[in-house]
Amino acid sequence: MSKIKKIWAREILDSRAIPTVETACMLDNGQVAVSSVPAGTSTGTHEALELRDENNPRYLGFGVLQAVNNVNSFLGPAVTGMDPANQSEIDKKLIEMDGTENKSKYGANAILSISEVVVKAGAIAAKQSLYGWIFSMASRAGITQTVKVPTPLFNMINGGKHGAGNLDFQEFWVIPGSSKKYSESLQMGVEIYLTIGRNLAHRGAIHSVGDEGGYAPNLFTNADALEVFVESIRQTKYSLGRDVFLGLDVAANSFYKNGEYLIKDRSSTLSDSQLLDFYKALCDQYKLAILEDPFQEDAWSSWASLTSELSQSVVIVGDDLLATNPNRVEKAIKEKSCNAILIKPNQIGTISETLNVIKMARDAKWTVIVSHRSGETNDSFIADFGVGVAADYVKFGAPARGERVAKYNRLSTIETELSRINK
Repeated sequence: MSKIKKIWAREILDSRAIPTVETACMLDNGQVAVSSVPAGTSTGTHEALELRDENNPRYLGFGVLQAVNNVNSFLGPAVTGMDPANQSEIDKKLIEMDGTENKSKYGANAILSISEVVVKAGAIAAKQSLYGWIFSMASRAGITQTVKVPTPLFNMINGGKHGAGNLDFQEFWVIPGSSKKYSESLQMGVEIYLTIGRNLAHRGAIHSVGDEGGYAPNLFTNADALEVFVESIRQTKYSLGRDVFLGLDVAANSFYKNGEYLIKDRSSTLSDSQLLDFYKALCDQYKLAILEDPFQEDAWSSWASLTSELSQSVVIVGDDLLATNPNRVEKAIKEKSCNAILIKPNQIGTISETLNVIKMARDAKWTVIVSHRSGETNDSFIADFGVGVAADYVKFGAPARGERVAKYNRLSTIETELSRINK
């Protein structure tokens, strides 16, 4: 049995030049695991608290020295001497020490950094691959009996809080068919991504990239971005509706104000029912396969109405609605508010709680999408996690920017390993 000898943390930068927490775990045999946690730009109000040094002017108040100190002085010492194989026991201790519903005492970023690095340490101690170790936890939890390389959702155009401010919707996706091998999906995504860039340049549109590596062009409406996709896909060897599909992360919280929604595609504000009609028209015209966060995070009845009307043909994903929170997932299942969930471990704060939420989603026959955040590091943990829990899809952003590519490249490595194992 291995034991945790020491845990320590430090402040590093994420992909937006904003500090985050990196934590290391040394086992009693001297082996060390390291993990860094991401952070979101577009965050729901129901997420666990990310602790920032708001009263300290360094890094404009975005520093995480307090969270780092919580790891070094309180949380780390508390789990020293424990067996990293006992993930649920360690996570339970961290949760009990914090004692708050939203991890506000020590910070979800501090807590998750330990929970995540313990998973890595457990894999090292068991002499297993990280995805294999996560699979063993997932199978014991009744989530899956197979490992699987998920289908990537390529965020090709960044809007909303991730873009340049002129598009309302946050993410515009190109989605390979789920029957494609991962290597084929990656090639497809890259070729379409580069074609989109050329098309935007040809149009004279700004084609710099946003937080998640997708282009952030100066288009007039959200539908314009979908038209660019259609045009670009036609210029490749791939067929829309057969090889690839389209999808959106609307992130409706960002354009909801005073009970109404305002988007550039319409000259006046929209009610919930009018916005629902707009989505129905978009789905009909562009054959959207997946729609995430179509309404603000507490519009339960509107979510249920849209799911009732579209769920036979469209995957309706809850992110801000659910916040990887078991209480909100339970309500959504009961009210039939969606048929898919976006899984972000830092929304809830520990890996054990994240696995519990995935189990709830699987039992409800929901689609599971494992996701990165807009503020990422080069840590590829989330790629192994997506494989280990056999997620249907993963969201890593565009196939560009180092912190995104690290995840895609990790999936390529895993696919190669699994193909050799299965020969």
